[in-house]
Amino acid sequence: MKLSDGFDARRLRPRTAGSWGSRLGAALGALLATLGVLLSMASIAALLGQLPRLGPLNDSAIAASLSTLIGLTLLYLGITLWRRCRRRSRHSSNLNMAPHLLKKRD
Repeated sequence: MKLSDGFDARRLRPRTAGSWGSRLGAALGALLATLGVLLSMASIAALLGQLPRLGPLNDSAIAASLSTLIGLTLLYLGITLWRRCRRRSRHSSNLNMAPHLLKKRD
């Protein structure tokens, strides 16, 4: 295949601006996931009666189960945010090809 004189391969890759937003989002997601794991582990320990130093978590099983649910929710949100930011930062380096030049998938 013969290349034309006006072909420039650098035009196929997008310009990447600073990806501080996705880095901060991924860091926030990892922090939320860590906080969710720690909170759910502490509240499960309180449900099992292992740690008497957890304060209001040992007073009632409802408070401990509610904090377990909050911890698992934080874990889910943190993992989701982290994966979404990582996926966005990975896809920004793909080639910008016209759709009619890509392989046809049936």
